[in-house]
Amino acid sequence: MKCRHCQSENMGPFLDLGTAPPSNSYVRQADLGKPELWYPLVIRVCNECLLVQTEDFASRETFFSESYAYFSSFSTSWLGHAEAYVAAMAERFGLNAASRVVEIAANDGYLLQYVKERGIACLGVEPTTSTATAARAKGIEIVEDFFGVELAGRLAENGWSADLMAANNVLAHVPDINDFVSGFARLLKPTGIATFEFPHLLNMVEQAQFDTAYHEHYSYLSLIAVERIFSANGLRVFDVETTPWHGGSLRVFADRADTASHAVSANVAAMLAQETVAGMREQAFYAGFQATAQRVRNDFLSFLIDCQRQGLKVAAYGAAAKGNTLLNFAGVKPDLLSFVVDKNPAKQGTFLPGSRVPIVSEDVLKSEKPERVVILPWNLQTEIKQQFSSISDWGGKFVTAVPRLVVHP
Repeated sequence: MKCRHCQSENMGPFLDLGTAPPSNSYVRQADLGKPELWYPLVIRVCNECLLVQTEDFASRETFFSESYAYFSSFSTSWLGHAEAYVAAMAERFGLNAASRVVEIAANDGYLLQYVKERGIACLGVEPTTSTATAARAKGIEIVEDFFGVELAGRLAENGWSADLMAANNVLAHVPDINDFVSGFARLLKPTGIATFEFPHLLNMVEQAQFDTAYHEHYSYLSLIAVERIFSANGLRVFDVETTPWHGGSLRVFADRADTASHAVSANVAAMLAQETVAGMREQAFYAGFQATAQRVRNDFLSFLIDCQRQGLKVAAYGAAAKGNTLLNFAGVKPDLLSFVVDKNPAKQGTFLPGSRVPIVSEDVLKSEKPERVVILPWNLQTEIKQQFSSISDWGGKFVTAVPRLVVHP
């Protein structure tokens, strides 16, 4: 295996989850009698540039197909985050009707709808037909393609050089990270800026978030690695913020390295120092994560078996990719987990990949009244617990498995 950024073959261990099907490839009723494709889910760290990355076993089109089922707008809290982001960027960088905003991985228009409301010209790049169609229904212009240098050149020639480029939770999703980042340097105006949000690898390790590993996540990112990758591909990091999303994320601000149009914040040096103190420049930081994942898996599986012995019905909420990683690593099937509730109609009536747990509507939760409800997207647990506090009426309790098994009162 060669590092997808620096091409080094000096790779160390990080996480081996065996094999799993693609986490967003939900199984339809008619296909239950057919086999699924399972791929090794092995993640390593480059000992040279410190990029943590999956081994590649399939093309990106396998994971980001036309029927891709992740729609950002089904989380009200995430919509709030997107609206606040647009307001903050407009104020900080003086965006107005003369500006141009391009979002990479625009999904269903969850963010650009707020740009459009402000009368700012915007364009989304989104390769998956299902979500691109939803974005167009909101009146947002979408280019249905994967982003890189070639597409950036075409967009620039068509007048879409950008004042602001947004990339939320996509930097980790690209197999050719050099081509992807170089595309930003190509499309930005000389004074333009790009922001990238992604789960912070430091939190992944310190908070046992191994379930955020799946095939669509090609990279697991620290600022140490990101700064190196950006520098090699025409971008310069000038600021960084932390956000609570997805278990703790970084929002990195970058401009073109050839123009360096923004002052560098002290936040950059501070975050690099924090990562260094945590040990992220040393191999030992990465080598111990396998045992952490196994501890979480074993505790979760023991909990489900204990519930079965006690005659307690266990269901789950949120047919999330991270949930599929947990369930498949633990070998969970419908005998231990009756069903999973999800508010996305595109997922209802299908089955989780691998585990084949049925996905149902929220009404089933109220009619079946399970005693325990596992929140699989633990990053949304506050929102979910508030929305379904009524489970206490029948003695039900919420459960989270990451970073440790907790039955919530």
